[in-house]
Amino acid sequence: MHDEATCHYIDMIDQTTLGHQLIKEQFNKTPRAGWQIDPFGHSAVQGYLLGAELGFDSVHFARIDYQDRAKRKNDKSLEVIWRASKTFGSASQIFANAFPAHYSPPDGFHFEVKDEAFLPVQDDPLLYDYNVEQRVNDFINAAIKQANVTRTNHIMWTMGDDFQYQYAETWFKQMDKLIHYVNKESQVNALYSTPSIYTDAKNAANESWPLKTDDYFPYADGANSYWTGFFTSRPALKRYIRVLSGYYLAARQLEFLAGKRSNGPNTFILGDALGIAQHHDAVTGTAKQHTTNDYAKRLAIGASEAEAVVNTALSFLVNNKSKDQHKVTAVKFSQCPLLNISFCPPTEKDIPEGRHLVIVAYNPLGWKRTDVIKIPVNSANLVVQDSSGNTIEAQYVGLDNVTGNLRNFYTRAYLGKTSKQVPKYWLLFQASVPPLGWNTYFVSKATFKGKSKNGFVSVMESPQKETVEIGPGNLKMSFSLTSGQLKSIYNIKTGVYLPVQQSYLWYGSSSRDDGQASGAYIFRPKGSPQNMVSSSVPLKVIRGPLLDEVHQQFNSWIYQVTRVYRDKEHAEVEFTIGPIPLEDDDIGKEIITRIKANMATDKVFYTDSNGRDFLKRVRDYRADWPLSVTQPVAGNYYPLNLGIYTMDKKFELSILVDRATGGSSIEDGEVELMLHRRMRFDDARGVGEALNETVRVNHKLEGLTVRGNYYISINQIGAGARWRRTTGQEVYSPFVLAFTHEKLEDWKASHLTKATAIDPHYSLPPNVALITLQVLDNGSVLIRLAHLYEVDEDTEYSRLAKVELKKMFPGKMIKKVKEMSLSANQEKSEIKRMAWKVEGDGGQEPIPIRGGPIRHPTLVVELGPMEIRTLLLKF
Repeated sequence: MHDEATCHYIDMIDQTTLGHQLIKEQFNKTPRAGWQIDPFGHSAVQGYLLGAELGFDSVHFARIDYQDRAKRKNDKSLEVIWRASKTFGSASQIFANAFPAHYSPPDGFHFEVKDEAFLPVQDDPLLYDYNVEQRVNDFINAAIKQANVTRTNHIMWTMGDDFQYQYAETWFKQMDKLIHYVNKESQVNALYSTPSIYTDAKNAANESWPLKTDDYFPYADGANSYWTGFFTSRPALKRYIRVLSGYYLAARQLEFLAGKRSNGPNTFILGDALGIAQHHDAVTGTAKQHTTNDYAKRLAIGASEAEAVVNTALSFLVNNKSKDQHKVTAVKFSQCPLLNISFCPPTEKDIPEGRHLVIVAYNPLGWKRTDVIKIPVNSANLVVQDSSGNTIEAQYVGLDNVTGNLRNFYTRAYLGKTSKQVPKYWLLFQASVPPLGWNTYFVSKATFKGKSKNGFVSVMESPQKETVEIGPGNLKMSFSLTSGQLKSIYNIKTGVYLPVQQSYLWYGSSSRDDGQASGAYIFRPKGSPQNMVSSSVPLKVIRGPLLDEVHQQFNSWIYQVTRVYRDKEHAEVEFTIGPIPLEDDDIGKEIITRIKANMATDKVFYTDSNGRDFLKRVRDYRADWPLSVTQPVAGNYYPLNLGIYTMDKKFELSILVDRATGGSSIEDGEVELMLHRRMRFDDARGVGEALNETVRVNHKLEGLTVRGNYYISINQIGAGARWRRTTGQEVYSPFVLAFTHEKLEDWKASHLTKATAIDPHYSLPPNVALITLQVLDNGSVLIRLAHLYEVDEDTEYSRLAKVELKKMFPGKMIKKVKEMSLSANQEKSEIKRMAWKVEGDGGQEPIPIRGGPIRHPTLVVELGPMEIRTLLLKF
């Protein structure tokens, strides 16, 4: 079962589709219940999207907060009608069954032979330990105890646990006996059942059920045991999964566009590895190190296979001599998965005389995109041309020492290669690429001298004025020379000005001596206040026509680059954290960045649910029970997959993330992200290892260094959603870059330098994303279109949107369109919703906006706010 805190909704959909596809093929069955018994808290997106929209009637789970469970047992509200979407309301409700305890049997009914408490049913009266009457009474008492905290006369026992059924016959023999004797000698009826049968019985009881409208985060199983550390644990693995998730989406598009081959490389291996990686002890970062290594290895094998698919597909698509892929002269493309640490052999090597470095940029988004491409090079005497032959503006930024050192260490660690030379510069230029299309850029040696023609060479400078302002475009950021800290953000275009401070701090991790240690699962900071990394930070500034940068060395193991682009309305912050030191003080450290604005936010902030909906959070508060605050920091942390924002009466402060992480607002006007963790002790929740990631090169062993980005934007109140939604798509689906070397004239004569797979005069609406385009083994094409906005989220974009399928697939005759459930395992028309009686339901909620039927010959797909429509096409 996938996790619900650290998975992106697209990954959840893909993983569930893969599983449902297997069940359909092997058993011809359509599941009706979600079995999420072990994830550590439960998300709104799981409830309505990966629940009701799949055609599920119910979802069943064990892990809810210990305070929440106590209250629900007391008022018989463990089982609820869960309306997790404010957009859809009752239209996407589901019956949610939270177990009274763990997902194990009641005490005394574990039948594992190695269990010391194993007490079998002895039904031979000739033996001294004959105990049928005792065991029947034990059974009835346990059943009554559970019935007293639930509604109706139907209860569920989960007969099993972790590492059980190693000798399954023992379990079934004992259960057979219990069912026989309980039914024979009492009024209790015991039977083997399923979650769906159980749900049918609950529904038929005509009971009224409590209503729940939020999610089940954060989860705690004790006063000092909040499972909020795993939101961040193993951040490198989390980033690897998120990068490959976006890559998998693009690779499947290209596999379809070029024609899926019956043999050779495919995208299935990556999809399978990503599906496994969504497990609630994988992407969560809560597996043992050797198991984590296995997850990463499977992902790497899948990525290598998908890379071959992308290279082959691009080679076919850019060739305009023949559309017969068997006659195409293959272009030997290469890609650079370690580009973030400046390792990209095709761009670094000397460009041969008479040839160009050819860069093909593919855009997986459904709308035109303009972004800055950044590649490592060894010369500032280069010229960049677009596909029309125009020389375009370029900027060179010298490679900093931190990146150079990272490159040297990690290329040896990952590839076994020692860099002979670290590249001298980053070459930056702006690229514009059509939707579901590509554009080609050519880099060559300049035949003339003079930086005014070859590009702007940025020089790192030490500023002299007290206030240092950067930003070549509308967005301006001011820093203090004295402290080196951020002072304010100002958007000239919108007029929004906000005093802002940004700093790095670390929480000391509680150890075993405190009773509950911080670990892979649990975040338990040791005391307060947090430890500020540095209050005075040296800074350097780089300026140029495309972007300005501020470089800050907070200490020996935290380095930051803040970038403000000319044509972007947000700041990009790149952090490099590690190795986190443990040796000097023997204290585990949990590293955060804190952004503090002069805003009165009244304890309120908003976090995403699996990258989809945003949920309102209130510090030190739970809607379903009176919260006893035992951990004021850990108990206010929430999972982030897209981002977090807060607001006052005038402005919104938004931050987007590049991977799953944890975040909160511990004080009004503040937002913090936890970026990295390293600890000395295990938290005693099953891993049996401390979260202490290390990397070895020869005899050198050091803690893991993590590099990543987050993005900051300030907006007028009500205007931030557009930035969050659009930029969120761009972060998830960056350009796919492929490189080769060729003569310019030869390339242009035989290749398409710029094209789009859709109608060249069409693009998807700005509130709709194409989240799946995949050719299936039977030749059908699976597509999913997702409306990006919630109801009332934006005045213009929270409306019905329309997509024209004919313009998405020009040159193809769509013979048949079939609308499917979210996992594509049944036609949507086959889904039958259960009706439930809900306490206090006045039936006054507005009817959600949904798209109408797809009709021939127009083939227009309508989408209401937050709607995802899954279609099977035949051409």
